[in-house]
Amino acid sequence: MFADRKDAAVQLARALSAYRGRRPLVLAIPRGAVPMAQAIAAALDGEFDVVLVRKLPAPGNPEYAIGAIDETGWCYLGEHAAAAGASERYLEAEKAAQLALMRRRRALYSASRPPIDPGGRVVIVVDDGLATGSTMIAALHALRARGPEELVCAVPVAPEETLAKVARFADRVVCLRTPQDFYAVGQFYRDFPQVDDDEVIAILGRRPRAADPGSAGTS
Repeated sequence: MFADRKDAAVQLARALSAYRGRRPLVLAIPRGAVPMAQAIAAALDGEFDVVLVRKLPAPGNPEYAIGAIDETGWCYLGEHAAAAGASERYLEAEKAAQLALMRRRRALYSASRPPIDPGGRVVIVVDDGLATGSTMIAALHALRARGPEELVCAVPVAPEETLAKVARFADRVVCLRTPQDFYAVGQFYRDFPQVDDDEVIAILGRRPRAADPGSAGTS
């Protein structure tokens, strides 16, 4: 059990300490992981930003992911998508809706500066936990195409079978807990509040610019 996302971030940063001094780029899957990425980047003397992906929910069950989509429109579908009732028509409509939402979020999150280029960087993708792993897979796939030096998945908690799926898309997977009785990410946090867009925008706005004293690098 983690006290909250801050506690999870401190423990993850400790597990990722080998990357300190390599100026890693820590990318959060919004929205819950954004404050975690900020804390981890600070601990590792790196930079942080967001990678935008969206889960594709099952029909009638918005909390259950049957897949995920990235900003380019590339889609990952789990083997269970058809069994969950996802028809081609449903999937096309859901993809369009999630792409539209990502465009709105990109306009909000990157209004003051463009996303940081992951090319040639050690890139650490952070989420507050994995259930099906769909959004992490979509994020890793999108980033791999942009040429990182090393691509790392870092999460506090996930089922072992999910990590096995995700591992095919990353160079390294760091996970602190792999419990047997896994129902939802939130069950492993004592305090697990929602993170809204205003908080994400505020956190991203506090990133140091290249000209600022103590900046970790260009953006």
